[in-house]
Amino acid sequence: MFVCSCFGVTEAQVKRHAADGACTPRQIASACKAGTDCGSCVRTIQALLGRGSCPRRDLADQGRPVLAELTDPGRLDEAA
Repeated sequence: MFVCSCFGVTEAQVKRHAADGACTPRQIASACKAGTDCGSCVRTIQALLGRGSCPRRDLADQGRPVLAELTDPGRLDEAA
């Protein structure tokens, strides 16, 4: 199913970008342009992302550095 008809972005593509770490509609837009033209798909993208779609959202909710996980996976183990 197409989520963004302006750029031909499918639900599967949005879910793949979410699995790769895109946690917000803005991050999805950076990955595939979805939501950057007419904006009618932004709410659908938000619904697809949900609360559990981002593997690093728990870190952000705890106020811990999210981007550090991308560059140094052992860093959180040292901080714990």
